[in-house]
Amino acid sequence: QLQASGGGLVQAGGSLRLSCVASGLTASSYAMGWFRQAPGKEREFVAGISRTGNTQYYADSVKGRFTISRDNAKKTLYLQMNILKPEDTAVYYCVGDPTVITSTLRTSSAYHYWGQGTQVTVSS
Repeated sequence: QLQASGGGLVQAGGSLRLSCVASGLTASSYAMGWFRQAPGKEREFVAGISRTGNTQYYADSVKGRFTISRDNAKKTLYLQMNILKPEDTAVYYCVGDPTVITSTLRTSSAYHYWGQGTQVTVSS
């Protein structure tokens, strides 16, 4: 299971740090990432990270502002979000799967494990 936390209300230009704790699975065997879904929009890829944490992938819309990281010893995934914009407002979901590869990591259907989502609201 994946349990996400850290969402909230922040002003534009501010920062938030999301966390996602994995339980009941060997986190180091799972590629992990974050997706988000804004009202009336499709779910979209935000960031992904390899099993070791050595490689990160980002959507163009967040590159340079967001940083994904993981601590396998703590079974925790993070998303540091800086310079937040109103268009970042969405429910953010952490995801994980042991079979995801580079060519599929940006595809939501590739992930079998999803957290419950945490709301991020950025006011202008």
